[in-house]
Amino acid sequence: MIHTTRLLGIDPGLRFTGWGVLDVSGNHLKHVADGVIATDATQSVPERLRCLHESLTALIEEYQPAEAAVEETYVNRNGSSTLKLGYARGIALLAPALAGLNVAEYGAMSVKRAVAGTGAATKEQVEMMVRRILPGAVVKRADASDALAVAICHAHHRASQQRVATGRRSA
Repeated sequence: MIHTTRLLGIDPGLRFTGWGVLDVSGNHLKHVADGVIATDATQSVPERLRCLHESLTALIEEYQPAEAAVEETYVNRNGSSTLKLGYARGIALLAPALAGLNVAEYGAMSVKRAVAGTGAATKEQVEMMVRRILPGAVVKRADASDALAVAICHAHHRASQQRVATGRRSA
């Protein structure tokens, strides 16, 4: 019997943080849920971070994932925006770690490569491939699609690591 593992993917952002939950059984991926945590731009940064933490904690309690994966952020020209994104990413790493989950991190190019086959894929290509890989998933926002892509990337990396651990090679 193949064991099922539940994964949580997170695409961090201070304004919108995407999340997606998958069940992985062998090579089979099943969409469980996805969504976006939106914070109020009129609130202070600490209040927004508290909202993000509380929301991620509630999602972890509700869906009970075994592992989490977070997309690494890129540095852009606006230092203030990069710093705020870093705050959100810190919460995205902290919330599952406090819940006792192993947390993996993947760069955007790795996520794109795992889902679309190329690190140069556009957001639209990634979203289309997420819908193909997870039939029946009705993803309403790009942030949620990106989070599901992070979870798919993690599922692929887990499978590769398990094959190496057991001495099997991929075909």
